[in-house]
Amino acid sequence: MAKRDFYEILGLAKNASEEEIKKAYRKLAMKYHPDRNPDNKEAEEKFKEVKEAYEMLTNPEKREAYDRYGHAGVDPNMGGGGFGGAGGFGDAFGDIFGDIFGGGGGRRGGGPQVYRGADLRYNLEITLEQAAHGFDTTIRVPAWDKCDSCHGSGAKPGTSPVTCSTCGGHGQVRMQQGFFSIQQTCPKCHGTGKIIPEPCPTCSGAGRIKRNKTLEVKIPAGIDNGMRIRSSGNGEPGTNGGPPGDLYVEIHIKAHAVFQREGDDLHCEMPISFAKAALGGEIEVPTLSGKVSFTVPEGTQSGKTFRLKGKGVKGVRSGYPGDLFCHVAVETPVKLTDKQKELLREFERATTEGGSKHSPQSKTWMDKVKDFFE
Repeated sequence: MAKRDFYEILGLAKNASEEEIKKAYRKLAMKYHPDRNPDNKEAEEKFKEVKEAYEMLTNPEKREAYDRYGHAGVDPNMGGGGFGGAGGFGDAFGDIFGDIFGGGGGRRGGGPQVYRGADLRYNLEITLEQAAHGFDTTIRVPAWDKCDSCHGSGAKPGTSPVTCSTCGGHGQVRMQQGFFSIQQTCPKCHGTGKIIPEPCPTCSGAGRIKRNKTLEVKIPAGIDNGMRIRSSGNGEPGTNGGPPGDLYVEIHIKAHAVFQREGDDLHCEMPISFAKAALGGEIEVPTLSGKVSFTVPEGTQSGKTFRLKGKGVKGVRSGYPGDLFCHVAVETPVKLTDKQKELLREFERATTEGGSKHSPQSKTWMDKVKDFFE
């Protein structure tokens, strides 16, 4: 009986790409696989036919010979075999499950799995002034270096790691579940592909030891509480040659004695004397860039807020600085002398005789109380 054309078997044109061939094979292999068609000889023969066509057309040399000479150009001894050995149903979906479970797929083979190192976090406490102006500093962080005794092999000096007998050095094993073939990390060597019979006493077989290293960190001006600075490649080293992780320096700003920060704005409480609030006058207030003066108007009440534009913090992503808000707190005199007390009593009598014009807030409050009771 003459063999059918391989392209016809897969339902493809002769210029089909390798990806199209794989896609067609997966679809037909799923349809005709013996596990899905028990005791169906016709399905079994079609599966063998599909498998042979796939193996021929995914081999560049065989495909070229087949395209030029047809079946005569292909060695029949290299044709499709049984479906129970290598290259069976698992190969049809090896690419899929290999991607899901982290290994190589199907007929491409595999090797020890490579893992990126873990990221690390370093908490750095700084002052508000340092956050506002920025500065350069150094930090000491734990790091892993290659063990000097075993030179990173993990094996006792004079010995060497051996190939894992479970996975044959690939770092992965294949698990068969029905007609699904799943590739996973070798449980014996944990993906390294090697076993260490005699671990190095210095590093206990890890191939590395922990040491502290000093890093220079540039803190940008305007950085805020909770922001992080990334130091690329200074995290934990990778496994099996994988890339290292990153180090994240997280900023924590200490509480300030004078200012409270809200975004790019600053707030402060400004105590002033009773006389200064009543008479008004010039006062000095601190800012992060030095002292500034401004005039408090006559009759300033406690709780009044003054805004000093541009005297806040210029944030990392801001084009201009925030503002400083000064909240007035009128201070009540304490520990008065007898003379001072008498002067205040005299002042109280004078303001009372002057009527409510001297105490507008008190009058307003009393009016509200009367309305409430009436």
